[in-house]
Amino acid sequence: MMGHRNLLVAANGSPQALEEGLRLAAKENCWVTVLKVVAPYEGDIDLTGIKDIRQVLTSDRLGEARAWNRALRNEEAARLRVEQGDLPETINRVAEEEGCDLIIMGVKKSGGFLRRLAESNAVRRVTSKAPCSVMVVEA
Repeated sequence: MMGHRNLLVAANGSPQALEEGLRLAAKENCWVTVLKVVAPYEGDIDLTGIKDIRQVLTSDRLGEARAWNRALRNEEAARLRVEQGDLPETINRVAEEEGCDLIIMGVKKSGGFLRRLAESNAVRRVTSKAPCSVMVVEA
C-alpha cells in the first residue's frame, strides 16, 4: 500500500481509524482529511433560538473534535472536516470531492448485535460506491 497522495479518515467514534490514518500519512508523506459526519438537522431553526447550529450539531459529550484537533495539531498535511448527511453517502461524496485515493474507517469488534449490524451495513454501503480503495480498521 504505497503511493497514496490523499487519505480520508472517517473517524466517527473510531480513534483507531484516526491513529491508522495519521500513521499511514506520515509513512507515505501524504495529505489526510479527517471527516466527522453528523446527522442532518431537520427542525425549524427559527423556533429553537440557537444562534450557532453548527456548534450544536458538531458538539459531542466525549470531546471527539477537541481530541482530533490535538492529534492533528502537529500534522502539517492534515485537516478536520465536519459534514452533515447520511454517513456512507457523505464519506463517498467527500472522498470524491477531495480526490482521495484511500478511505480509512473504523468498526468496533465489541458491542451488541444491532451496533455490529449497523456498522457492517455502513461499511458495505461505503465500499459498494467508493470512488477509491477502502481500509477498515477494527477497534
